[in-house]
Amino acid sequence: MPLIHVELVEGRTKEQKKQLGEAITKAAVEIVKVPADAVKIIFVDMKKDDYMEGGILRSER
Repeated sequence: MPLIHVELVEGRTKEQKKQLGEAITKAAVEIVKVPADAVKIIFVDMKKDDYMEGGILRSER
């Protein structure tokens, strides 16, 4: 059973997560050869203050 963690900076809609989850599930089914109901996905929203890129907080960009 694939367990896939997806971390995103906050701000994505429920619909965007749903579409992403469907695409990831489809890829896992095709590549890993498992049934769709065996694919588990956990979405983790990160606050912009908790993510830094190149020494700059995402909230400061």
